Amino acid sequence: MIRHARASDHPAIREVVAAAFAKTDEADLVERLRDSGDVVFELVEEDAGEVVGHILYSRLWADSAYLYAALAPLAVRPDRQKDGVGKRLMKASLETAREFGAHAVIVLGHPAYYPKFGFTAEAARTVTSPYSGSPAFMAIALEDGALDVPVTVAYPEAFNG
Repeated sequence: MIRHARASDHPAIREVVAAAFAKTDEADLVERLRDSGDVVFELVEEDAGEVVGHILYSRLWADSAYLYAALAPLAVRPDRQKDGVGKRLMKASLETAREFGAHAVIVLGHPAYYPKFGFTAEAARTVTSPYSGSPAFMAIALEDGALDVPVTVAYPEAFNG
């Protein structure tokens, strides 16, 4: 079952994220984003009452009329990786991002994984950020025109932690 994360899920989310990345950096980022109020939404996949996957979207500041969201992180418990949890969370989260009014989503992620969901470095070519130019810097437009004009985005301060 995929659902919005609750405060009671936070300890389990921390465990999943830390285990998925084999370190606490991304789990710490999640907590900093929550503490600073920069989270747009978080989803979890729950199986038999346990959180097995998590995805978080945070806001970006842009010099545009469009609303951009940052996807980071996507994490799946190691023993559940490669069984579709990440794929289900990605699909549900992109639909949720549309519902929240995001015009485009930007990710700094694995260049072989995120293109499966429509993210491309080419789509991010008009976006200026500290991560621009990296093959891991990708975007997907959720609304026509959202990535057709140059835009500069600023990430929440939590990303600098």
